[in-house]
Amino acid sequence: MRTTVTESEAWAILKRYNQEAFHLQHAETVAAVMRWFAQEQGFGEEKDYWAVVGLLHDIDFEAYPAEHCRKAPELLRANNIGEDVIRAVVSHGYGIAVDVKPEHLMEKILYATDELTGLVWAVALMRPSKSVSDLETKSVKKKFKTLNFAAGCSREVIAQGAAMLGWELDTLIDKTIQAMRFWESHRVVA
Repeated sequence: MRTTVTESEAWAILKRYNQEAFHLQHAETVAAVMRWFAQEQGFGEEKDYWAVVGLLHDIDFEAYPAEHCRKAPELLRANNIGEDVIRAVVSHGYGIAVDVKPEHLMEKILYATDELTGLVWAVALMRPSKSVSDLETKSVKKKFKTLNFAAGCSREVIAQGAAMLGWELDTLIDKTIQAMRFWESHRVVA
């Protein structure tokens, strides 16, 4: 059974624990990327569900950074979020904060793209356009190899995520750029 919380409800829950613009934009980005991947991977009927998981994936990061992915279940249960979402949220911290391994395709995509979206944005912000609209995979791949660039984005997690999916790293980067382009071109900024 899938959790039926709406995206607007998930957004309100997220904002109870996160106020920093950076964290909110990251959640919005990951939600949009997850929505795009749901559609692209043939799970269009679940795109809202995938987006909710993306929105809530770092619910505990701002308020409880030392307990990231371990505090999330408590916060999500307190807000009547189902165990399916909780498991997916927790699994994105596999090997770093928790031992819950991503098993479902949606969980693997979340694991693979969470860190990657940060790296892609960092590369995009270095460009004159400050956009992913003209960003190429080779530019991200070049910065991927430069470990002191966007050092907080774990290259190991990104590579492990690609391997979990059975994709080449270039494929994962390319698809994530496509997802972020789609979001950027359809984003309504208030």
